[in-house]
Amino acid sequence: MTPDQMRDASLLELFSLEADAQTQVLSTGLLALERNPTQADQLEACMRAAHSLKGAARIVGVDAGVSVAHVMEDCLVSAQEGRLYLQPEHIDALLQGTDLLMRIATPGNSVGPVDIQAYVALMERLLDPAQPPAVPAPKPEPEPAPAPFVEVLPQEPELVPPVSSEPPRQNKRMTEGGERVLRVTAERLNSLLDLSSKSLVETQRLKPHLASMQRLKRIQSNSLRALDTLDGHLKHLDLNLETQEALADTRRLLSEAQTLLADKNAELDEYAWQAGQRAQVLYDTALACRMRPFADVLAGQVRMVRDLGRSLGKQVRLEIEGEKTQVDRDVLEKLEAPLTHLLRNAVDHGIEMPEQRVLAGKPAEGLIRLRASHQAGLLVLELSDDGNGVDLERLRGTIVDRNLSPVETALRLSEEELLTFLFLPGFSLRDKVTEVSGRGVGLDAVQHMVRQLRGAVVLEQTAGQGSRFHLEVPLTLSVVRSLVVAVGEEAYAFPLAHIERMCDLAPDDIVQLEGRQHFWHEGRHVGLVAASQLLQRPPGQTPSDTLKVVVIRERDAVYGIAVERFIGERTLVVLPLDDRLGKVQDISAGALLDDGSVVLIVDVEDMLRSVDKLLNTGRLERIARRSQQATEAPRKRVLVVDDSLTVRELQRKLLLNRGYEVAVAVDGMDGWNALRSEDFDLLITDIDMPRMDGIELVTLLRRDSRLQSLPVMVVSYKDREEDRRRGLDAGADYYLAKASFHDDALLDAVVELIGGARA
Repeated sequence: MTPDQMRDASLLELFSLEADAQTQVLSTGLLALERNPTQADQLEACMRAAHSLKGAARIVGVDAGVSVAHVMEDCLVSAQEGRLYLQPEHIDALLQGTDLLMRIATPGNSVGPVDIQAYVALMERLLDPAQPPAVPAPKPEPEPAPAPFVEVLPQEPELVPPVSSEPPRQNKRMTEGGERVLRVTAERLNSLLDLSSKSLVETQRLKPHLASMQRLKRIQSNSLRALDTLDGHLKHLDLNLETQEALADTRRLLSEAQTLLADKNAELDEYAWQAGQRAQVLYDTALACRMRPFADVLAGQVRMVRDLGRSLGKQVRLEIEGEKTQVDRDVLEKLEAPLTHLLRNAVDHGIEMPEQRVLAGKPAEGLIRLRASHQAGLLVLELSDDGNGVDLERLRGTIVDRNLSPVETALRLSEEELLTFLFLPGFSLRDKVTEVSGRGVGLDAVQHMVRQLRGAVVLEQTAGQGSRFHLEVPLTLSVVRSLVVAVGEEAYAFPLAHIERMCDLAPDDIVQLEGRQHFWHEGRHVGLVAASQLLQRPPGQTPSDTLKVVVIRERDAVYGIAVERFIGERTLVVLPLDDRLGKVQDISAGALLDDGSVVLIVDVEDMLRSVDKLLNTGRLERIARRSQQATEAPRKRVLVVDDSLTVRELQRKLLLNRGYEVAVAVDGMDGWNALRSEDFDLLITDIDMPRMDGIELVTLLRRDSRLQSLPVMVVSYKDREEDRRRGLDAGADYYLAKASFHDDALLDAVVELIGGARA
């Protein structure tokens, strides 16, 4: 490729980028002008967009673009100067020109001279006041596939693409906010996120080394105390000079070793803290680069609703809330199709004809609302219309006519049960096929696509007042909030989106019905299945006499999956399985835990199919119901010292539920008295307390020969490095900040320090 050809290719790509931005300005502005044709700011914005495209097309030598943009600009200038009042036919024609400009600027799209001439002639007739012909409403065209690039806002210094002999594929341009952006391939962004997540996991692997160093530091201190005690016992003996010098050398070497160990321990602790903080920031930043505003999926939806409504003779307006809600770009791409289905469904099925609406006391213009928001780590979408709603009696009749339910059963179906039939494959209320409806491809496709996103969709309606679809999907497919459990001594993760609840079942809670085990849950018997059988793992030994059960639901299917123990909730970075493995039964992906160990993420839909298969073949195994042991191992005792009643009670309940025996103290002095009078396996203490603070308490404990080896955890609101250092230097084995405090962190730290609840 010659330098001139490279330059031309680069300019054409820049023109395509500019056309993408300016046609969005035109579409938004023209739809606003349709409602208020005299808005000066929108007229100015649209005129400038057309003018800019005309100039850009002239620079790159795209004559077709110059011709189209020129007649559009003339029309908009006439409207600005008051010589033309924009009518619906003018808006239709200007929107057609916008589509035509985008086709001209998109590589590979062929626009012939005949198309350009026809469009220019159309605009000239519209601008001739003596001859204003009507323009047919445009038929909605499918949106072009999204470009395989995402826009990433870089931090300074500015990133510079490598020099190459090929035409540049990455280009910087100015956004509307004036910020510099860099176009980066999705594959590179995915790689960056993967590397950052692994770096975050790697920093967590320092935690056990830090705990070991703290124990070694405590042993070193105990060794010095033991030497001092030995020296005191030997003082009454007449030791020779060599023995005395040997004892002095031993004390000196131990003291030097302790000083060196303390310094290196402090360095390692500071490095681990700094590395963890930076790895977290790196991961959060990489993840944020994948996030895009929800508005990105709406670029053509407002226009599509408008055009579809006009083609059906309806007046429809789409209102959008939460356009700036951030969502993973992969989720956005997969949401476009189901949202388009639902919007077309609302226009065609929901919104009535203008004359019908007026007779019903409604405005002639129908309203569709789309609201996006974040709730509990999910993207929640609500799409509602003020149409006629679903005719439940007609729906009931269709169900009977299609032999989907007997008449007697159909008459007893509730509204919620009736509406679920609309999601069946091939189900439609339309008697005849049109370009928009009646093909039997609709809500079942929506439900399928939403489930692929690990989400759910629910339909609600009020007769005569409209329908409402409620969708919940993850904000990102890169991470998944999961419950991690142990099965066969290995870790597995159940996505929280599919978990109805977790529970502990006593032996008496399990009943035998029709040869299968069940338990009572929310007014119904739920089947009980062992995860070890489903996942083909050897059943492990559970330390508790209760059975740990995860209740999972998918549509109407509900089962209890028995596991060995709950490890806790985790936010996992999803790592796809190697393609060479094919589809692994009951498993969707993998992930890494904080300690670097591997966890497999359960495919809940696949697991439910496996349950059905076991039931149909009669191979479902019974779960042995444990009886109360005659003798039990003693439970480990934990002393919680905190002056806050709320924190004290929270920690007490968490530890009791995990099986530990717990005592509490209201301040350091109360805790010190408890430590001297009773035996404990672990001390958990706050720092800032009246009478005696946590640092003083730990210092006293380490000086006591009976208590100096007792593991100590400091739990404090202070998360500064100097506070951590102060607590660890006093002799604590673990420092946990309440700012990041949650159930799993506390319980995991307790298990790391003293193991499980039983001795």
